[in-house]
Amino acid sequence: MSERTLPLVLINLGGEMLYILDQRLHALNTSDDNSEKGVWSENDRKRVMNDIVGTMFGKTFMDELLKPQQLYSHRTMKTVLTRLAHASIMRLNPASMDRLYELMVMAFKYQVLLCPRPKDLLLITYNHIDTIREFVKDTPVVGNKVDETHRKIIEIYSSLPEGEFQLLRQTLLIFFQDMHVRVSLFLKNQLQNPNGRFVLSTSGPVPYGMDVPGLIRTFDRKGREVRRSEFPTGGSYTSPIRKGCFDLHGDRVIRLGMNMYTINHPEETHTSKAHSVKTDDTPNLLAKEELNLLARLMGSMKADDTPKTETGFRINLFTTDQEEEEAEASSGAEEPLFGVINIQAMQDEQAATQLAEIAGQFAEGEEQPENLSSSKGDELLAMMDDL
Repeated sequence: MSERTLPLVLINLGGEMLYILDQRLHALNTSDDNSEKGVWSENDRKRVMNDIVGTMFGKTFMDELLKPQQLYSHRTMKTVLTRLAHASIMRLNPASMDRLYELMVMAFKYQVLLCPRPKDLLLITYNHIDTIREFVKDTPVVGNKVDETHRKIIEIYSSLPEGEFQLLRQTLLIFFQDMHVRVSLFLKNQLQNPNGRFVLSTSGPVPYGMDVPGLIRTFDRKGREVRRSEFPTGGSYTSPIRKGCFDLHGDRVIRLGMNMYTINHPEETHTSKAHSVKTDDTPNLLAKEELNLLARLMGSMKADDTPKTETGFRINLFTTDQEEEEAEASSGAEEPLFGVINIQAMQDEQAATQLAEIAGQFAEGEEQPENLSSSKGDELLAMMDDL
């Protein structure tokens, strides 16, 4: 497996998370009958985006993330993204967070499957970064963090050989292979079958640098072409449009990784677990240990000081509270990944107690060396208390 996969996964999943949150926050502001309207303002929406992006692209955190390391399990990845989602005043209930993670994973999986060539995974990542940069364009400090991370991504990944990108793509496909969650947006556009598997087209432009299939050329010993013949390809292929830009700014050409959600269609962020295949969420011990360090770095980067009297606001990713309750009830038979999801912007004793209880889930059945004062799970959550 490629040891360069983790940064691309986190950035792309984080980008999809920001797309969805931005779409839902806009929807709350435009809905006349939504009970949550009026609880927050447009400034709150911008603050949520700035806080999450600022935490996600923090220099120390990203420096550690960009080091070669194994890809995390779904459970560990979801833990990181959950903490990122709660890096501001916003709170998501467990059903919303589960749905949010499913949407992130399925969107990025679709992009990986359609990626014309392995190196174009960078263009997908750059599309996410470009859109994230637009989210925080009014906050130069946060925008500079995004630019700095983008430069580091270019520096590290531009020199990788084609074989490394192929290995990176295979690592991603292994990571996504058991996820078959149905998404209404994909179903509506006939991009996904009822069983949750994607429909891949056999038509369109071929990858840059490749020839349109269908032609066989025969050469003699001296390298001269002596015969041509054609064969049916089973699809309608065209020549590549042009090469995408791999620089800090420019035309990426491909549309994969762009924001596919609109504020006019909040129902398109719905998923269905009817055909979901349960993934192996067994914690990866190596990833867990690495995550403790990342969590410490994340915990060291606080958002702007929050007034002591300020509390977080609640947001649903579903249209109504009834849908939230139904989704939560439908997943009641499954063991939840997290005991508590609601995290307030300010720290208090109750939050610390709740997080300590969650830590017990990671520590169960594990013996720790005497020189460690607590389990790795305890460290993980303790380090992220500051978010």
